[in-house]
Formats: sequence, C-alpha cells, structure tokens
Amino acid sequence: MGKCEQCIIKQFNSLKSLTKSELIRISACKTSKTVKKGDVIFEEGDMLNGVYCIRDGICKLTKLSENGKDQIVKMVVQGDLLGQRSVVSEERSNLKAIALNDMQLCFIPKSEILADLQKNPKFTLDVLKDMANDLKEADDVIVNMAQKSVKQRLAETLIYIHDSFGQNHDGTLSILLSREDYANIVGTATESAIRVLSQFKKEGLISTTGKYIKIENIEDLKRVE
Repeated sequence: MGKCEQCIIKQFNSLKSLTKSELIRISACKTSKTVKKGDVIFEEGDMLNGVYCIRDGICKLTKLSENGKDQIVKMVVQGDLLGQRSVVSEERSNLKAIALNDMQLCFIPKSEILADLQKNPKFTLDVLKDMANDLKEADDVIVNMAQKSVKQRLAETLIYIHDSFGQNHDGTLSILLSREDYANIVGTATESAIRVLSQFKKEGLISTTGKYIKIENIEDLKRVE
C-alpha cells in the first residue's frame, strides 16, 4: 500500500487536514487489509481500536432491530472513514460493517487519531463536521421513514445508487444488492420490496438482467408517489 501523505483518497475525508509530518507518522504505523465481498469488517458492539480508511470498495452499515432484522443505515464508499464516532466517543460500535464488494482498507490505530485530535484543531473540526453530517443524514432517514411511502423510498434508493455509484457498461446499476438489502434500506418486508420492484418493472421505470437492475426512466422514478 502507498504512503498516506501521497494518497489521493485522504482528500475525501478529514485526514486531509493533517500535516505532512502527521501523515508520515500515521503511514508508518497503519496496516493494510483486503476484505472479500460479504465479509464483516466489524460487528455491532465491537470496541474499535482504530479507524478504517476505505481505499477501494463499498460497505454497508447495519443496525440489528428488535425483530432480529438488519436495518441498513448507510452505504460507505471509497474515501470515507469507518469508526470515527466510536473512537472519539470511546464507546462500542453502534453499527455492523459488511463489505458489498472486495475492499481495500487501511487501519489507523486509535492512539494516533486521538493524538492528532488533541494537537490539530483543523483536523478536530473536520472530524466534527463529518460526524455532524452523519447526524443530519440520520435525521433525514427518520423523516423519510415517517412521511414517505415504501414506493417513494425504494425509488429514491434506486436513484441514490444510480447517482452515487454509477452503472455497468450495459446500463445496470453497478452495485448489486439483494432484494432483502433493498427491503432493509427502506425499512419494509422483503416481499413488499419485491412487489414494488415488480410494479416499477411493469410501469417501465426499471428493467432487470438477472439480479441486476437498470433504471429505464429516471424522471418518472423521481415522480413516484
């Protein structure tokens, strides 16, 4: 793996606020890790001993609900950090992280992050901004769950995946999620998600190739009620 001070990935997260000497120090003690699709990066309730920086790949963050199902809270992509909140608060992880495809991660020990938080106010402010943005996104999810229909939430999820992660060469969404994953993102039963996707297909909003989904009419998908 490359050196932190030369890595372009840091431009997408709070590590960009560290000085060159701080990055060189972190680079000397970080470890690199390859994670296979479907592997668990950390479990809900784990005490994290550091922060993961995603060099490549995408993972999902899930929360176990009272009925025993995993609610997908967020999808985290290349350039993002995992575990900031747990390290700063010194609490056990509130979420579980699972790789959606093969991933390359860099692990930075907790002691190094805490040292920089104490010494570098710009870094501290950027970490706070990232955590504040996570809270804002969580607020939006709560409002969407309460005020929008399953159809609207599923349409928005398809659009979000399209806009955030792009398409394969055949136009299908590049991220392959199971129907259960879609249900867990929008907070509904798997059967309901399958039924809504079938309805979207009949209406010509989407098409499918095996398990892959292609958006055929994004403007009408945005107008779903």
